[in-house]
Amino acid sequence: MKNYLNFETDIKNLELELEQLKDPYNQEGLSEVNTNKISQLQTSIDSKLKEIYSNLDPWQTTLVARHENRPKAKYFIENLFTDFIPLSGDRYYAEDKSVIAGLGKFEKVSVLIVGQEKGEDLETRIERNFGMMRPEGYRKVIRLMKLADKFNIPVISFIDTPGAYPGVGAEERGQAEAIAKTIECSMDLGVPTISIIIGEGGSGGAVALASSSKVLMLSNAIYSVISPEGCATILWRDASKTLEAAKAMKLSAKDLFNLRVIDEIIDEPAGGAHRDRDLTLENIKSSIEKNLNSLQNLSKDEIINHRKNKFLSIGRGDGFSKQLGEETSLSMKVTILGNLKNKVLLFKKELYIFFAAIVFFAFLYFIL
Repeated sequence: MKNYLNFETDIKNLELELEQLKDPYNQEGLSEVNTNKISQLQTSIDSKLKEIYSNLDPWQTTLVARHENRPKAKYFIENLFTDFIPLSGDRYYAEDKSVIAGLGKFEKVSVLIVGQEKGEDLETRIERNFGMMRPEGYRKVIRLMKLADKFNIPVISFIDTPGAYPGVGAEERGQAEAIAKTIECSMDLGVPTISIIIGEGGSGGAVALASSSKVLMLSNAIYSVISPEGCATILWRDASKTLEAAKAMKLSAKDLFNLRVIDEIIDEPAGGAHRDRDLTLENIKSSIEKNLNSLQNLSKDEIINHRKNKFLSIGRGDGFSKQLGEETSLSMKVTILGNLKNKVLLFKKELYIFFAAIVFFAFLYFIL
């Protein structure tokens, strides 16, 4: 049984009518199937899907990103990679089943795969903690990313989480510190890293795995610092203002691409990834292959500088910073400014004496 969103009523009615036409039985018994009308109705459904999904507002996009039938990380891992070997535990506390991680092969290339998994039904969603990682999950990822860095293995991550788990136990075990350490580790990796936001990219729980050389995003996914409901509750004390909040947050793939927060939008079929999983799979596969090839000839230092410069350039307007690939990079600018600042601080006392002497002699000059 298909699950329809509240703005898909027209599609639901058309598809119900289509199912009735395809059924050769009616109240009067066996009847002929009207193939012409079926073809026309299918064309109408396709047209309606394109019309609706090309004009989604940010809140409707959020609903699509959360669709319960949307393909999860486990599906992509099983169908994109071969020889997958899952690896468990953080070697400190426990295993976190909300994140799947292990080694596998992508087109005969060894890679580390990390995926935040929400689960497909109630039982697996509870087991996976609805994709909300605990500190031990992030520490497991850190352990495996360091392993990948040691053996020069690229890292591919699938992001789909409402956020990091906010429970008391998670906070007691250092949730914020674990997220921060994961971001730090991700930024310092000397191997190509690719992150794909496949559903929800919620807050620091997503950023920890999205600090990558390339950040890709499915066209109906979302990526934000807080949920629209949470934002509306904080700003307006009214959780019903989700549309206004979603618009203000710029959480859609198109907005984030224009802001240079993400590097590429991966197209979904009309109606969302859940309507054609195979096509979505092929689009993701092509994008991963293209981006891996673009990074494979870079040295370790070039990969690290490329990644850091990419994130440093976010939010900087034209004329304020140079684009990547030019001779002078942002990291070099930061280093030069830092060195200049240190030198000024080192000779601060001498500068004070120098300026005081100038003021004193100027005073004497005007007096005498």
